Amino acid sequence: MRYFVSDTEFPLECSGSLPGITVAYHTFGHLNEDKSNVIWVMHALTANSDVADWWPHTVEKGKFLDPDKYFIVCANVIGSCYGSTGPCTPLNDGTPPLYGDFPGLTVRDMVEAHRLLARHLGITRIDTIIGSSLGGFQALEWLVTDPEIARRAVLCATDFQCRPWLAAINKAMYMAIGADNDLGRKSPDAARKGLEAARAIALLSYRSHSAYDMTQADDMTAQTDPFKRRVHSYQAYQGQKLADRFDVYSYLTLCRSSDTHNVARGRGDFKQALGRIKAKCLVTAISSDILFPPQYHREMADMIPDAEYHVIDSEFAHDGFLIEHERLDSLIQDFYKRTDNNKIE
Repeated sequence: MRYFVSDTEFPLECSGSLPGITVAYHTFGHLNEDKSNVIWVMHALTANSDVADWWPHTVEKGKFLDPDKYFIVCANVIGSCYGSTGPCTPLNDGTPPLYGDFPGLTVRDMVEAHRLLARHLGITRIDTIIGSSLGGFQALEWLVTDPEIARRAVLCATDFQCRPWLAAINKAMYMAIGADNDLGRKSPDAARKGLEAARAIALLSYRSHSAYDMTQADDMTAQTDPFKRRVHSYQAYQGQKLADRFDVYSYLTLCRSSDTHNVARGRGDFKQALGRIKAKCLVTAISSDILFPPQYHREMADMIPDAEYHVIDSEFAHDGFLIEHERLDSLIQDFYKRTDNNKIE
C-alpha cells in the first residue's frame, strides 16, 4: 500500500472542507513510457485499495487486470477505514479523529480525490476506468466530470443515480445503527451491534432468494429445533465479520455518500449528463440483481453515446459481479479486443 498526502485544503461539495486528505492506493504492473496503459479500478462500499484481495482471479496474467500489460491503480475512497482520510483517522492538520462529526461526503468528493491522485501520479489519460456498485457511481461521475479522462469504461452492477429502493435500504440500516445506544462514542468499535444489524439488512439486497435457497436451506430431516434456522446463523456471522474489519462511522459516511449519487445534479437531465461521456462503455448487468436491475443498465446504455449492453445470467444477484468473475472476464476481454484500435493519442 502507498499513500498520497495533500495538505492543501480540500473543499467538499456540501460540507465545508477538509484540511487536506490522505489517499491510500495500490498499483500493479508498470506504467509504460507514454503512460497509455492505465486501468483505474473503483472499489465497492466496504472494499479496499487492494483489488487483488477483494476481486479474486482478476489481477492475473491473461485476465482483464493483467499486470503484465497494464498499470492498474485502485485507490481507497476517502471516508473509508482502509488508509484514506476518514472518520476514524486524524486529519492532516493533526486534528484528532472526528468519528460521528466527520463531514458528509458526496460521490463527487470521492472523485475529486481520485483526480488529485491521478495528477500526483502524472496520469492525464486513462485507458480504462472500471467500477461496480459504489465504484460504478464514482466511475460514471468521473466520466461525466471529465469526459476526456478515459477512452474506455466498464460499468457493472451500478446506476447513474441512487434510486428510492437503495435509499430506502440505506435508511433501514441507519435506523438499525441509530438504535444502538453506543453510537456516538468516540471509538472505532462504537455501535458494533448496530453495524452488525445494518450489514445483515444490506446482505438481503446483495443476494437473491434463489441464492439463499441454494446455500442456506435447512436439512429438514435432521432439524431438531424448528426455531433454529441455518440462515439465522449466516446473517449473524456476516454482520460480525464486517464489524471485525470496519467501523460504524466509516460505514455511515460511505452509505450516505451513495445517497447523494446523481450525475445530473447541476447538469440538466440524465440524458444531458450521460451524453457528455466520450469513453466507449461496456455496461453489464447481473440478471438477478435487485439493487441495480438490468432495466436500469439498459436505460444507462441508451443514454451514453457509445455504449454496449450485456446481461450476465446469474442467481447471485448484486454479488454476481464478484462471484461471476470468469464470465465478466470474458465479456471485458472481448470488449478490449473490439476497442483496441482506439488507442489513446
